[in-house]
Amino acid sequence: MDRRVSKAPSPAELERQQRLADALRENLRKRKAQARESKADTRPKG
Repeated sequence: MDRRVSKAPSPAELERQQRLADALRENLRKRKAQARESKADTRPKG
């Protein structure tokens, strides 16, 4: 079994997880915005 699960994460590990979560959310936001823009560009005009 993995022993790391039972012990609480260190402050540095918590900070790392927080940074990763923030970066992932920001990345997702950018990708969604790009998808919306490309969808708007490909819509037929008329």
